Amino acid sequence: MNRYKRNNEQPRVGEVRYLVLRPLGYPLKASYHEYPVVDNPRVFEKYAKDQWKGEYVSKGKLLFDYRMFPDFAFEVVSAEPDGIITDSTIILVENPTRIIETEIVKDVRLEDVVGQEDAKRKVKVILEYLKNPEKFGKWAPKNVLFYGPPGTGKTMTAKALANEANVPFLSVKSTKLIGEHVGDGARKIHELYEKARQVAPCIVFLDEFDSIALDRGYQDLRGDVSEVVNALLTELDGIQKNEGICTIAATNRIEMLDPSIRSRFEEEIEFTLPGYEERLKILKNNLKDFPLKVKANLDVVARNTEGFSGRDLVEKVIKSALHKAIADGKDAIETEDLLSAVEKVKTPSRHPPKQMFV
Repeated sequence: MNRYKRNNEQPRVGEVRYLVLRPLGYPLKASYHEYPVVDNPRVFEKYAKDQWKGEYVSKGKLLFDYRMFPDFAFEVVSAEPDGIITDSTIILVENPTRIIETEIVKDVRLEDVVGQEDAKRKVKVILEYLKNPEKFGKWAPKNVLFYGPPGTGKTMTAKALANEANVPFLSVKSTKLIGEHVGDGARKIHELYEKARQVAPCIVFLDEFDSIALDRGYQDLRGDVSEVVNALLTELDGIQKNEGICTIAATNRIEMLDPSIRSRFEEEIEFTLPGYEERLKILKNNLKDFPLKVKANLDVVARNTEGFSGRDLVEKVIKSALHKAIADGKDAIETEDLLSAVEKVKTPSRHPPKQMFV
């Protein structure tokens, strides 16, 4: 039976569906010099369930190996849901070098992404595929490209899809796929997809995709980058069966991608900068649980932040204004505080009006 069929079944009461572990090490470093590395995820999963079956787990709990590497500790990064490890539990182990991040996303939904209505409409096909992989066959949306300015919700949308489909989210920054030695990059790609096949259905999210997929006209493709690209194309072309796996690559510079790589993505979904109404909503949403009183005219702030992304508004405007207000001993944040932060972060590319709207 395919793994993804089992994933769509409802777990028994108290059964953990997905378990993510992080290797921690030994209590006494001097006692052992060996460090276990998970070479084959499927073999490790069988080995882990043989010794931990029936164990109750939740986030933060420690599990100790008592067979191959006695007293070696693993920390539970996440368990979905909290409960008992059974024969049906899918167990993932994070790479100690943190190249591949594995998450069971719980805290974001598509409705939390402000604006991007066209993108949210298009990604519903991905959501349906992850919920029912068998339904699509050869028409599955397996390789999708998210593109648009930084901070417009590409990563957030991908995580929301994983949450709403109740599937694992495997992410990696493309820059980390480039290895120091010949063969490192290809090995990392194949390890990523081997893990994805183990837990399918799932999302494989490749961030900063242009770092490995630039058109050769923009840079000489080094051997290590070429190796990563060739390995990735092999996986995207589906030489091995990748049922239930949706690869989402994200880039801020779609026009710079190599055509041969871009052609492997059957769907391209654009994310745009927020308009006035969306900026106003982002400001309101992020000031709901603000630690200071809010005495600001958010309409004025929204009108003066044309060209700002959602991330700009949160990280460079609201947070910056908050920190300055606290440093100045203020108990409330006012319009002037936010507009001052806006002025400091404006860049030439945004071409803001020279005079503030009031």
